[in-house]
Amino acid sequence: MGFQEFKPRQFQQIPMVVKNILIINVLLYFGTLVFGELLHRYLDLYPIGTPYFKPYQFISYMFMHADIAHILFNMLAVYMFGSILENIWGPKRFLNFYLLCGLGAAFLQLGISYYNNEYTILLGASGAVFGLLVAFAMMFPNTELQIYFIIPVKAKYLVIGYALFELYNGFFAHDNVAHFAHLGGLAVGIIIMLIWKKNKTFFF
Repeated sequence: MGFQEFKPRQFQQIPMVVKNILIINVLLYFGTLVFGELLHRYLDLYPIGTPYFKPYQFISYMFMHADIAHILFNMLAVYMFGSILENIWGPKRFLNFYLLCGLGAAFLQLGISYYNNEYTILLGASGAVFGLLVAFAMMFPNTELQIYFIIPVKAKYLVIGYALFELYNGFFAHDNVAHFAHLGGLAVGIIIMLIWKKNKTFFF
């Protein structure tokens, strides 16, 4: 679990779990174009205790997206970082990591929303994606990534910058972005990576 050298040529093929995540997200996005709010009502994550809440929504919300920009950004990140991580970890460990980060994102955002007496509906893979990003940065901290395909920045600094950005916006921005969900996915990703590093093995 120590620092590794990143060799892009090792990860040219899209692995099984990443491929299925991409397919499911795309299919459900086109489904929302056909069925609209009906699909969102069943698969988005509604606050616990509200009429539309169902337990399975803790998983299904990760595969729903609001618009084309939302899904494109998330799926590009799943493809870029997820392919690398799944090829290193294998499909089972990667899927567990992805889902746990998504669950952590949901619980933190719903908890914060409940505390603030806000009615928040969650959808999108962003929380799980932030988990992938932090895992990549912890494994390949000095790999340069391109912000907007132009500005080079090392992975470790990109994650720190994103975390601070989301923390600030979580408290001060008034928008429809679930900033604490991003932080939840990132935090769970860090915790899992530290557990794996400490034990020198994978438990889930």
